Amino acid sequence: MNTSASERTGRSDADRIAAGFDEIDAQAVTTIRMLAADAVQAAGSGHPGLPMGAAAPAWVLWSRFLRHDPGDPGWPDRDRFVLSAGHGSMLLYALLHLFGYDLPLEELRRFRRRGSRTPGHPEYGCTPGVEVTTGPLGQGLANAVGMALAERMLAARLNVDEHTVVGHRTWVLAGDGDLMEGISHEAASLAGHLGLGRLIVVYDDNDVTIDGPARKTCRDDVLGRFAAYGWATSRVRDGNDVAAVARALARAATDDTRPSLVAVRTTIGDGAPTLAGSSTVHGRPLGEAELAAAREAAGWPAEAFFVPEAVAARCRRLAARGREERRAWERRRAAWIQAHPDVAAGWDLSAPPPPPGRLELPVFEPGTAMATRTASGAVLAAIGPAYPGLVGGSADVASSTNSTIAGAADVRPDAFGGRTLHFGIREHAMGAMLNGLALHGGLRPYGSAFLVFSDYMRPAIRMAALMRLPVIFIFSHDSVAVGEDGPTHQPVEQLESLRLIPGLTVLRPADANETAACWRIALRSTGGPVALVLSRQDLPVLEPVRDDAIARYGARVLRDSTWPPEVALVASGSEVALALAAAEELSERGVGVRVLSVPWRERFEEALESHAKLLPDCPAVWVEAGVPQGWRALARPGDAVVGLRRFGVSAPGDVVYRELGFSVPAVVGAALAKVRAREASEEETCRTS
Repeated sequence: MNTSASERTGRSDADRIAAGFDEIDAQAVTTIRMLAADAVQAAGSGHPGLPMGAAAPAWVLWSRFLRHDPGDPGWPDRDRFVLSAGHGSMLLYALLHLFGYDLPLEELRRFRRRGSRTPGHPEYGCTPGVEVTTGPLGQGLANAVGMALAERMLAARLNVDEHTVVGHRTWVLAGDGDLMEGISHEAASLAGHLGLGRLIVVYDDNDVTIDGPARKTCRDDVLGRFAAYGWATSRVRDGNDVAAVARALARAATDDTRPSLVAVRTTIGDGAPTLAGSSTVHGRPLGEAELAAAREAAGWPAEAFFVPEAVAARCRRLAARGREERRAWERRRAAWIQAHPDVAAGWDLSAPPPPPGRLELPVFEPGTAMATRTASGAVLAAIGPAYPGLVGGSADVASSTNSTIAGAADVRPDAFGGRTLHFGIREHAMGAMLNGLALHGGLRPYGSAFLVFSDYMRPAIRMAALMRLPVIFIFSHDSVAVGEDGPTHQPVEQLESLRLIPGLTVLRPADANETAACWRIALRSTGGPVALVLSRQDLPVLEPVRDDAIARYGARVLRDSTWPPEVALVASGSEVALALAAAEELSERGVGVRVLSVPWRERFEEALESHAKLLPDCPAVWVEAGVPQGWRALARPGDAVVGLRRFGVSAPGDVVYRELGFSVPAVVGAALAKVRAREASEEETCRTS
């Protein structure tokens, strides 16, 4: 069989790398196992099984392949390492400590303790060297696909001529649980389609889950599955055969056209004399007797948290190698800046780029009508030329969500210089990949879907909020006004559900001009994610937002009476037009009305504490086409809430609205009932006083 030159080169490199292992490497593997077992034992809880089982392949990866500098964990062109199986966090903490990250041994002793830098699952921003918060299985793998995509997109933009400033890899350690979760199927499929050749997943194939052998519930041909996605695949039959692991990783690292999956057969809890290979060792301490027996079997001192000096010295030398690689990159970067200052200007590879200081957003003509999804598309068209770091797309609904930057090229296999991402019908993976893009740095990502399908994205949205990532989620088709598609596509509880996520800014504009104002808020929100919730149907265009009212108060007054109002109509999004129409009829009946649009309810709730006059001292009717629980929390005695306590129906949008109680007569009736009740109460008070 003929062998290509690249294959021969890859094979010779693999053999060279595999030949260099010695006794100190073996000690390092045992050190990782014992540190993990000691920490879990000291904490009284945790997961020793994965760190002990995967210690050997993890050591091979970190000592022979991973480009990183513990002295500069944020070095932009470092390799990324994602422990997708985040329950095995002590594996990562042991490696970070050994290689000299700012994680002293005392922090390992404080594993899972309040205030430590060694929480139960890795947390981004808490521990130096942790690239992503991994807890829910599969999220880390999908985040890594986003990171690998960011690397390719930035390389296409910034590597010019002989100057290479972006050229790193993304490595993942994933377990059976990661690959069972549906998100892994979505993310792996897209990674294979795009040919993300600098993405390498090491599959810790130990055939154990919490409830027993993985084969009890899953007999997938994992390698066949990933090969079908377009990945390069290989298998190492013994994870303790470090030379075989090294050869497999070296071959994977030579393939720049396909992502790679290296399945490594390991034994969970390797080194525990009686528990190794069992589900018992997955998620509980070994126990003092088993831990002592493990030390004895390994010829290890009885001292807890013992690190041999030979291992520490080896890690210091490896860290110094990483430092030199980083310094060489800095020299390349300096030459790149000198040769191409126009390309270098404005690109910060270590963080998502902030928006331009001056952004001219469109102003829409009052008195016309436009869906807020359409207005959002117009705003994107205006933002795009001034904000080259903004990239994004949709889960196959770009034409419906208007989420394509006008004139922007598509990102395609072997053509990563575009800005438009096509995620396919993969909402779950899209959300996590957007997080990975943001975590990588250099790009500001957004993604879009229908609001009702935000449920598919919820785990990723929650993780974006937990990590405070500046991701913009665009959701259109915001209410039962979707109409004929019926209750399966008419969101009822989703909007309120998103508002429950701490740290997520949820914006539901009432018209085109509020949409522009909400986009400005979203772009400025660099400390957390934003959800823009937009209408499918046309809505009346109102006066432009003045004095940054929505950013300051979360709301604005759209109509007020010339005398103290007798009732306030408070609404968000699509229902603001309904509130204005009801106010017109109430005014004709001689009732003084204030109308408030509340695109940002959480900010409005905060503003009420210091600006109580926003809500006048009169009954209020709160109107939103969704579940009413959140508005009831704001409502005072004597107020009314017009909301939904049921799913929708299949009919034209205006018919659904009327049938479900969102009509001018319904709002007017609720308002008059509260005004009359207030008047009756006041008369009763006068009679009895």
